[in-house]
Amino acid sequence: MSAEKCKFSLRQVAKTIDHALLKPDLPRADVIAGCKLARDYDVASVCCKPCDISLCAKELEGSTVLVGTVVGFPHGNQHAAVKAFEAAQAVKDGATEIDLVINIGWLCSGDVDAVEAEVRGVVHAAEGHCVKVILECAYLTDEQIVQGCHIVDKAGAHYVKTSTGFAATGAKLEDVQLIVATVNGFERDLKVKSAGGIRTLEQLLAYMEAGVTRSGASATAAMLDEFKATYGTNE
Repeated sequence: MSAEKCKFSLRQVAKTIDHALLKPDLPRADVIAGCKLARDYDVASVCCKPCDISLCAKELEGSTVLVGTVVGFPHGNQHAAVKAFEAAQAVKDGATEIDLVINIGWLCSGDVDAVEAEVRGVVHAAEGHCVKVILECAYLTDEQIVQGCHIVDKAGAHYVKTSTGFAATGAKLEDVQLIVATVNGFERDLKVKSAGGIRTLEQLLAYMEAGVTRSGASATAAMLDEFKATYGTNE
């Protein structure tokens, strides 16, 4: 029986995945195993805890898998100067992508200038490396999500990201659609990342269809194995 058809290839799907290595109790042996999985499936990146950046950079050396990390994680309440320091240290340790949690309370308070300033500080500290800004949509109204997108754009970051995966809810298709519709109206090419609760291939493909170019996930092997079983490599 021939495989079903999909508009995306296996490589395209794999290269949307930031393989998450963020569980607080994750042993170093599991970090190493996660890097091997990321290499074997040739995903876009691993997203690891700051303490594991050097280890992941060593394990992924020579591969096309990037090393990402988190700043202000998971609640975004660190001082803006601390977030900038975290980003600078992360780059020094070998990270090439930064996922920043904004100060959610500031955005909910309408203090957009303060949020923009902290994002801009991290973008500057990242020295040209990719910065993905986590809005944590679970806590925001639609109006605040749109406002957050404008902040990310003005501050010079590269991605708007839905969630940390540590709030009550993670990515929702309606939030992704709202973010994509908003950033599509910008002059800059601002991209969108979904994260939080993405455990099935159906979800992953739905977000890609909606315009997402990265998704954070830990069920990487299961989703990509299902893709191969259902669609083949579909090159």
